[in-house]
Amino acid sequence: FSCRRMRSSATRRLVWASLGVALGLVSQPQAPRLWGGEAGLRAIAVDSASEVAAGREGASEANLLVRAALGYETERTPVWLMRQAGRYMAAFREYSEKYAFRTRSETPEIATELSLQCWRAFGVDGVIMFSDILTILPALGVEFDVVPEKGPAIYDTLRSWERVNEYAATAARFAPADQLPFVGETLRNLRAETEGKTTLLGFVGAPWTLGAYAVEGGASRHALHIKRMMHSDPALAHALLAATADAVAQYAIHQIDNGAQLVQLFESWAHHLSPADFETFAKPYAMRAARAVRSAHPDVPLVFFANGGSSYLDLQRDMVADDAFTSLSVDWAVDLRAARAALGPTVPVQGNVDPTLLLTHPDTVEQAVKTCIDHAGGPGNRHVLNLGHGVLQQTPEANVAAFVDAAKRYGRRP
Repeated sequence: FSCRRMRSSATRRLVWASLGVALGLVSQPQAPRLWGGEAGLRAIAVDSASEVAAGREGASEANLLVRAALGYETERTPVWLMRQAGRYMAAFREYSEKYAFRTRSETPEIATELSLQCWRAFGVDGVIMFSDILTILPALGVEFDVVPEKGPAIYDTLRSWERVNEYAATAARFAPADQLPFVGETLRNLRAETEGKTTLLGFVGAPWTLGAYAVEGGASRHALHIKRMMHSDPALAHALLAATADAVAQYAIHQIDNGAQLVQLFESWAHHLSPADFETFAKPYAMRAARAVRSAHPDVPLVFFANGGSSYLDLQRDMVADDAFTSLSVDWAVDLRAARAALGPTVPVQGNVDPTLLLTHPDTVEQAVKTCIDHAGGPGNRHVLNLGHGVLQQTPEANVAAFVDAAKRYGRRP
């Protein structure tokens, strides 16, 4: 694959050999080798980087998404969908109508099956673990329930120094392998199923979004409690966010240790943030987590998605760096040409079709795919095709199939 993206001397050292480590860039018939240790099992897809260094046979459909997320031009624009494991699929509803959310997400056998359904049905270029950004919170001392038709509910909120200090002390003892064993087991199951076939994605919530959830107690129209804290007692907000950032980093590292080949960090509540608040309270802690993850796993792609943050893309541009994020996912509220102009031509992007277009006709879906790829600069141009938010529950499965099929037909370089 092309190595045209070379931002610095550090990036120039990201050559074929380094790309092979931990990313599964070499196809091989045997399952990934596993070994133990206090950090838990680690899944490494190659025995030696020499196989990748020997030639271009290391580039394959299986790692197309990894290469694009690292910023390489690719032979085809890869495609997956946020919330692709969801209730729009009849096969998924067979489980969601029978089991509560946390039962589904915390039972490895069920989570594995739900994660794989979209890939099996539509042939997307990545399998993302079925879970939730809030899954980490109980291990940090913040329990939550998922109330049908309402969403997450947190009753012991983090609104005082006493509660935040207790939370920070618990977060400092966070041990994901011991406290969230189902996550590692699910990822190892998925890696065994996808090895040499497609990319395995993990994901985490961004520190500000997780902190805001824990302060608000659940979904919030105005995020009044966290905003009041940020501006009335900023030291308290910073203490909460620092503890959360360090725990998020550990969680992402744990996912990679157990087989994830790419991790996306979701700033799901970015729409609540002004540019100034994003720069003060969200961006520094997302970067703190990113740098810790990339320090532990420098060759693994790390994607940042600020839902509702397209009004301040200029503030996100420098988040893509050799020691931080490798690419940015863009919401549907911005023309991808404008996003490219704001971010610069070498910043890898993901997105950004409006999810509501998948409620229309397959011909409309196909045209949206073509337009998005064109606005990204054409097929394979450091771009991962995705939606600008998650798949809506009302989406016909046939339109998801049309989305993926159009991406694979139109997104291939001549």
